[in-house]
Amino acid sequence: MAESAVVTENLSKHFGAVKALDDISFKIGKGELFGFIGPDGAGKTTLFRILTTLLLPDGGKATVEGFDTVSEYRQIRRISGYMPGKFSLYHDLSVEENLRFFATIFGTTVSENIHLVQDLYSQIEPFRKRKAGKLSGGMKQKLALCCALIHQPVILFLDEPTTGVDAVSRKEFWEMLNRLRRQQITILVSTPYMDEAGRCDRVALMQSGKIMTIDTPQGIRQQFRKKILAVKGRDMFGLMKILEGFPEIERSYLFGQSLHVTGVSEALTADDLSARLRQQQAPDFRVEEITPDIEDCFIDLTATRE
Repeated sequence: MAESAVVTENLSKHFGAVKALDDISFKIGKGELFGFIGPDGAGKTTLFRILTTLLLPDGGKATVEGFDTVSEYRQIRRISGYMPGKFSLYHDLSVEENLRFFATIFGTTVSENIHLVQDLYSQIEPFRKRKAGKLSGGMKQKLALCCALIHQPVILFLDEPTTGVDAVSRKEFWEMLNRLRRQQITILVSTPYMDEAGRCDRVALMQSGKIMTIDTPQGIRQQFRKKILAVKGRDMFGLMKILEGFPEIERSYLFGQSLHVTGVSEALTADDLSARLRQQQAPDFRVEEITPDIEDCFIDLTATRE
């Protein structure tokens, strides 16, 4: 790996009896687009708040660009851009007033650094006089990213930036991140959307304050060693009830418009399962072997640790 931009060693954080972060360690290379993938409560926001010096860890340590998050927090704040999960700009200030305010905080001006965000700002410039609180979800997202970038940070922390925005805005946002990555900015992004994992260089799958695995998206898929079958039919609930009674089935769960099924052994084939379903007089179904998705890998890792 290239020189590390972020390093954590046995990082822990507790809130009462809840282990928000449970002894996690990892390294992120400079210039990486790194994703933290997991559901609400996995520990993603707590981790980002520690790395951006807004929380103190209870155990372990972390460095950002070589600076300790506790003793050298001022240096980290100067070189970092942070976009929290909740829209945190000033609702009563206009688009241009928010941008000017954040530039001033970091001792720069909008005119000096507008080239850094020109592609992004051009999309919200027609609304520059509008109050930030009156913007749509996608426009708020773009303004928040502009404000996080206006001081030319070397590392960017984006906490669930696409939550609550439409599919088109999500796609545009990831296209923007790819352009930023080409400028050699290290980007850490958290998301509950498993489908966004494939847009990252590497991802960490998180659950209950722990990192279950870290790898490239393709590497994580290759860790899934089991055969996985997709079952589609007219009566999905009925098919699920039938599958639950098969001893050769290890796990079945709804996945979009189909049921994903893993057997207790590799011997289970699509033809075998089709024959068993016909014996139970299951109506109008189709079974096929498929390639596992990141979400399949996440579900399997979670079940393995229970």
